[in-house]
Amino acid sequence: MAPVDVHAPAPTAHLEALLAFWADAGVDVCLSENPVDRLAEGARKFAPAPRPAAPRPAPSTLAQAPETPDLAAAVTAAKASAAAAQDLTALEAAIAAFEGCPLRRQGARNAVFARGDPAAPVMIIGEGPGADEDLQGKPFVGRAGKLLDRMLAAAGLSERVFITNTVFWRPPGNRNPTTDEQATCAPFLEQAIRLVNPKLLLLSGGVSAKSLLKRQEGILRLRGQWFDWTSEDGTLVIPALPTLHPAFLLRQPAAKAQAWKDLLTLLSRLDRVL
Repeated sequence: MAPVDVHAPAPTAHLEALLAFWADAGVDVCLSENPVDRLAEGARKFAPAPRPAAPRPAPSTLAQAPETPDLAAAVTAAKASAAAAQDLTALEAAIAAFEGCPLRRQGARNAVFARGDPAAPVMIIGEGPGADEDLQGKPFVGRAGKLLDRMLAAAGLSERVFITNTVFWRPPGNRNPTTDEQATCAPFLEQAIRLVNPKLLLLSGGVSAKSLLKRQEGILRLRGQWFDWTSEDGTLVIPALPTLHPAFLLRQPAAKAQAWKDLLTLLSRLDRVL
């Protein structure tokens, strides 16, 4: 009898007979030697295809990405631009063209420089432009500005003031300007003070007073007292009086009496220096 090769494929008829036997015996499931997780197989089959990775920018593109402006470089550029402006018209143009202040790229529409008499004996320096100022391009033209104008008219100062701010672009949401933002605008402000050459400075609000006087006290402690503002090179010294900002007076009407007292103090000294 010839040996049986167990590895040879079985004839088709034999396989069919075997399957029929098992079917008749009630076997309806065929198992393999190794377990198979059909649920995991189905999950893999219907899983979303992975997204292709975004291509990395070419090295040249990375090199051209905008960088955060360097504060020292911005201040240096502001000093050079301000020094080249020999009148207020040129200074206003230099401010409008200046790119170094971060506020310029934070939604401001216009550069807001100044209004008033270029030869005024009193220079009023506020904090920063608001929404109305940003829209019109002039400082103190909103509700706070209208209150300031009424106070100046009552004191007889309407035609004797030059009005500006510590920064020339509106801070987002009317927040206070930062020290860095004030630093990039300071050379232009100092040049404006030189060109106007006022007898007295009226510093409106704590942000203005602390910035120009280099002090840390709040406005309620500083207001009503005389200090000396000194230019960066020490060649120009002007008496400065901190007072409450008109926006604060709109929120705290009872404080108007203190602000009026400050204006009377200013008038008294102005009479002595003219």
